[in-house]
Amino acid sequence: MRKHGLAVAGICVLLVAGTACSDTKAGSGGNGQSTPGASSSQSSTPGASNTPGASTTPSESAAAAISVVPAKGATAVQPDKPVTVSTTAGKLNDVTLKDDDGDKVTGSFNTDKTQWTSAALLKPNATYTVSGSAEGTDGASVPISSTFKTLKATKSLKASVVPLNGETVGVALPIQIYWNNPVKDRAAVEKQLSVKTSVPVDGSWHWVNSKQVNYRPKNYWPAGTKVTVNIDTQGVNAGNNTWGTSSRTIAFDIGKSVVSNVNVKKHVMTVTINGKLARSIPITAGKDGFTTRSGVKVIMEKFPTKRMDAATVGIKPGDPNYYNISDVRWAQRVTSSGEFIHGAPWSTGSQGSANVSHGCVGMSLKDAQWYYNQTLRGDPVIVTGTSRHMEPGNGWTDWNTTWATYKAGSALS
Repeated sequence: MRKHGLAVAGICVLLVAGTACSDTKAGSGGNGQSTPGASSSQSSTPGASNTPGASTTPSESAAAAISVVPAKGATAVQPDKPVTVSTTAGKLNDVTLKDDDGDKVTGSFNTDKTQWTSAALLKPNATYTVSGSAEGTDGASVPISSTFKTLKATKSLKASVVPLNGETVGVALPIQIYWNNPVKDRAAVEKQLSVKTSVPVDGSWHWVNSKQVNYRPKNYWPAGTKVTVNIDTQGVNAGNNTWGTSSRTIAFDIGKSVVSNVNVKKHVMTVTINGKLARSIPITAGKDGFTTRSGVKVIMEKFPTKRMDAATVGIKPGDPNYYNISDVRWAQRVTSSGEFIHGAPWSTGSQGSANVSHGCVGMSLKDAQWYYNQTLRGDPVIVTGTSRHMEPGNGWTDWNTTWATYKAGSALS
């Protein structure tokens, strides 16, 4: 009985000791959080529940922490680098990026709206302001406010374009962009150029030189096509500290298809409109020493009346071949060097039988007026029958290059 009593007492002591250990952990907060299910009148852990049985996991709420790149007050920021606004807690509500002219810069959020990234390139030598707000996981709104300046360009890059905005042109007109300063990084600039068409068209850019890039389709433009050229060169780095200072959009239409074929040997020009022969016209072309060039020419300019002075092509007064005619009718330029298609009443007797001109294609006034009324700037004139050929750049000569060679002239080929 005594041994048995000692054994029971020993069990009781162990039970009391165990209870004492359990109370110490629950009441002292030794590991920073209460044991689930334990009773406590007050918790020393922030955010812990005083309600028996409730979760005691700390709250994860936090204020939005905003980061803007480039940093506030930055100067000489490169215009071709994206602007980003991000938060490490919560989400962005809205972000606005404006330059000092009040022009907005487009941009987009990621899926969870924790980051906004600008889409368009910036202007050189401009001050930009970032504004907006974010909301943290604590539900509080935090304002976004920052400013920075882009670098000052040593030289600007601006574009002059053929055709004109809103113009209706012929099926062979190449898009031509002329830069005010040389482009060193052609690939960077070409990436900012795009052509959109109302019907599918296979086309390519082709660099003529560092100050000119052209675009033509593989074949003539389909009649009636609507074309939009986007020159998104604002903020592009063209090299040599030359930066794009503006962007442009040019929209134009392609008219009906008017394709002319001049056969110098047979002294005839055939005109096909929308695939059908419309007229065969007796013509005269260049005589010996003034041979008309063969090749694909494109109508560049149109004049109801044009003065033609041989001095402009190097023939001086007193030369037997000199001429100065003040009222040449229905004149259409097809080369930079001075070849035209025009009315020539003085050569009516030779039209259809002999070549007597100084290189132009002449015809009767009646035929010239009819032809003038059919054509647009950009219509093709295909000349055959001579051994003298078009020189590159003597007019709009893009169609005298094979398609493979033309495409190879792209900086992105």
